[in-house]
Amino acid sequence: MPLSQHLDTLAEGNLSAAFPVFFALMVAHALCDHPFQGQFLALHKNRHYHAQNPTLPTHSLWIYCLSAHSLIHAGGVWLITGSYLLAIIELILHWLIDFLKEDRIINFHVDQLLHMICKVAYTLALAYWL
Repeated sequence: MPLSQHLDTLAEGNLSAAFPVFFALMVAHALCDHPFQGQFLALHKNRHYHAQNPTLPTHSLWIYCLSAHSLIHAGGVWLITGSYLLAIIELILHWLIDFLKEDRIINFHVDQLLHMICKVAYTLALAYWL
């Protein structure tokens, strides 16, 4: 069954479509966190990383890189769910969660768990509120 049919079924409140939608969101997350992120964003989204390239601004580059990375994730959520609202929520939450990870307030495992919880919440929002 195509993802669009799962989304329609989920929107009717039928939770049998929840797992395929959640799975699609997790696949998008894996793609956005690894191949779509690239080494440049992975390094420079951390405000504590100092590049050896003197032409790069070190004081603010991380904001742009973390925002770009989070925007890529928001795009994945938007493409899968069709919800602009969920995409904006993903942009904000992904930015905050990754900021906490880069500042070592949370570790990688907690980071990934929080991202997964977000995807569960989006799936449930599609079923019950959107």
